[in-house]
Amino acid sequence: MKKSTLGLAVIAAIPMFSSMQVVAAEDGANAIEKIQVTGSRIKRADMETASPVTLIGADDIAATGAVSVDAVLQKMTATGGAMTNPGINNGSGGNASIDLRGLGSQRTLVLVNGRRMINSGTGAASTVDLNTIPVSMIKHIEVLKDGASAVYGTDAVAGVVNIILKDDFEGLDLNVKSAITTEGDADETSFDITMGGSFGRGNVVIGLQYTDRGDASQADRSFSDCPLTEDGDGSAPYCSGSSYTPNGHVWSGDESLQGQADNGWHDFGSDDAYNYSSDSYLYTPMRRLNLTGIGSFDLTDDTRLYSEFTYSKRWSEQQMAPQPVWFDFDYTEEMGNSLTSHNINYGDEVSYGRRMTDTGTRDFSQVVDTVRTVVGAAGYLDSGYDWDVSVIFGRNDSVDRLSNLHNMGSIQDAIEAGDFNPLMQSSWSAENLSDYVYTEQNSGGSQLLMFTASLAGEVMELPAGYVGFAAGVERREEKAWYIPDSITSQGLANDPRVEPTSGRFDVNEAYLELAIPLVSDAFLAQNVELSTAIRAFDYSTFGSDETWKLGLTWRVNDEVMLRGVRSTAFRAPTVAELYSGNSPSFEQVSFPGAQDQAEVTVGGNDQLTPEEADTLTAGIVYEPEWFEGFSMTLDYYDIEIENAIATVNNQYIVDSCLATDGSLANQSTALCSSAAVSFNQSTGRIAFNNQLQNVGYEQTKGYDLNLNYTFDAAGLAWNTSLDVTYLDEYLVDVVESSIDYAGLITSGIGGYADVKANFELTVKGDAWNANYKARYIAGMDSYSCQGDESSCYAPTTPSVVYHDISGAYIFNETVSVTAGVNNLFDKQPPYYTGNNDSNTDPYTYDVLGRRVFAGVNVKF
Repeated sequence: MKKSTLGLAVIAAIPMFSSMQVVAAEDGANAIEKIQVTGSRIKRADMETASPVTLIGADDIAATGAVSVDAVLQKMTATGGAMTNPGINNGSGGNASIDLRGLGSQRTLVLVNGRRMINSGTGAASTVDLNTIPVSMIKHIEVLKDGASAVYGTDAVAGVVNIILKDDFEGLDLNVKSAITTEGDADETSFDITMGGSFGRGNVVIGLQYTDRGDASQADRSFSDCPLTEDGDGSAPYCSGSSYTPNGHVWSGDESLQGQADNGWHDFGSDDAYNYSSDSYLYTPMRRLNLTGIGSFDLTDDTRLYSEFTYSKRWSEQQMAPQPVWFDFDYTEEMGNSLTSHNINYGDEVSYGRRMTDTGTRDFSQVVDTVRTVVGAAGYLDSGYDWDVSVIFGRNDSVDRLSNLHNMGSIQDAIEAGDFNPLMQSSWSAENLSDYVYTEQNSGGSQLLMFTASLAGEVMELPAGYVGFAAGVERREEKAWYIPDSITSQGLANDPRVEPTSGRFDVNEAYLELAIPLVSDAFLAQNVELSTAIRAFDYSTFGSDETWKLGLTWRVNDEVMLRGVRSTAFRAPTVAELYSGNSPSFEQVSFPGAQDQAEVTVGGNDQLTPEEADTLTAGIVYEPEWFEGFSMTLDYYDIEIENAIATVNNQYIVDSCLATDGSLANQSTALCSSAAVSFNQSTGRIAFNNQLQNVGYEQTKGYDLNLNYTFDAAGLAWNTSLDVTYLDEYLVDVVESSIDYAGLITSGIGGYADVKANFELTVKGDAWNANYKARYIAGMDSYSCQGDESSCYAPTTPSVVYHDISGAYIFNETVSVTAGVNNLFDKQPPYYTGNNDSNTDPYTYDVLGRRVFAGVNVKF
């Protein structure tokens, strides 16, 4: 059997984030090892399939100095949107996620050794927390940038991340790593040890990793030490902050007053705004413990028993400015006459807001335990078929706390009873508030139980080769829960109250996959293969359906291969999306006479049905014989999602359901009827409902280009690669609101640069290697400035390039060292009008600046 040059690349030689080439291992002159590739359950002689796959090797991860998977995956050019990471202080819950194509982390399926991972993190988790994956145990990562629901089931809409762990390691591997910024903060230390050995018919690998990550403060960077505000006329921003301030802020009628320490009041001005940045983290601290055990035992020559065990424990923290509190009450004589001179009369309704610097910062903390175990058996039948049966069990438990909160219900009752005078500064002293301060404690979790059985092999011989197949059945049971703090659930801390989440579902699935050789060794058709798959599923929550895939690989000759896939994909609503209880969220809106934050009730919807997607990828693989060592892949992708689970744009609800005079409008429509908008024109408070619905349509399309060149020069081994992703369109249509996010950066869902590129140059000597990486993010337009750019000081962001360098030296077979600098030139994140946090977007940009790292590796 003749092997094309396309099949001669070796995994270890492939640079970071390069498009994966064929890997084939010869056991003899005519024997070729068959390998299972992410995106297919059929074992093949090489790794080139109809779908584009990117490989990230363990050496590539080590070159970045990363001790967590998210630090590596989030730098891929095919990622975007809102990926939680240590730079997300507000709302991350300490989680870390991956978001392929910017379609949302819930639409990227994460596998470990080809099997589903438990949803994990804080609360009733709907995605995989990447903190549960031990970097020290990773052999390599395969990233499929294509829909694969027909092969793997729900969630594989944008693609699949398959993390392959070490399962055949022998010896001892010890690593100590450390990193710190040149500002002296965000220090990170990691220790890991991997041990493995064989005994008779078996092999066991055990790994332990402990990571301790320090914090950085927004106050310690010039770009984030104060929240910047613009006046909406294009003029330069200035240091400002929140209208919820120390000493209190009163709204009543046309009056907006700032409290003073002497119990007086003056007209609120921009200088009174509270700088909340000084008390907020720029980079969040965490401690994490990962334990891993992988074992196998050959029961007979044809049957192997295997098991996997992973356990992670995470202690994470965030810190935000003191709690903003607010109360509505009628102004009475018992409260004194401090407001009467400001045109506020007894009996007038007053809205009172205050920043509780009196009692200190809001301190968030999470303790999360995640366990996953796999027990299975695999083997060969006399017919030559492979079989595999397994049971997967996973459980995630979390406890999250929030300290320095205030029992607002009790304070409100005390105000109404005349026992608490909010207009007297002495009422707010720490001593007087001691009875009202509490620590909120919530608990949550998720559980997965999955049974699988599969059979694979070759069915029949055709003129062009053997037909490969894989078939199987699966049963999956999932449940999730979230129990809010008792005070919160009673509505005594917020209004409306936060409700608990509890629910479960089960699904039965069956799939069939075929690889059909059509042509072999013909003119302009060295090999043509048709791949197809179908999966049928029956969910307890919404019923049954099916999804399918059809792919084609056309290997023209040793230099050129064409490929394409047409498929359908789906994403079933998660337990949290179905059964999440209602809770308040305070969102930015704009309406004449209204406060800038509306009280929005969000939550689940048990009537949700699955999202449905149509995906198309088409590409070319080119490795010319006349240019030895060079390869190129170019792929086009088009993903279209219907019935998307989404909430309606908050501003759209306000504009649709309130008339210009503040009265209710369009109440006969389904949108405004379900939103139940209310507007208290005296206090300026807008409130409405915005729960999840199947109301969205999304479509994204673009191109992925990879160039790779490996060569020898000056007695050294060189490798260069360039990965480029061009985002042509990302259209999101919810109700009558249609937005193309390509080239836009937002205030809450990240950035969607139309061009992202990674360049890498690696050189290796006999006992050393050096690596240079450049990461490019094209400039973007601010979503907030789409209506009128002239009103914005910074309606666009500039293009940003990050430069990283690293190197390693091998002293001997036992000891080696690595060191490097990330963000070599200390590039600061750009400011843009309508930013997210820290006056920039921590989803998209590096907020730490220059960071140095070093490590020592010891092997026995």
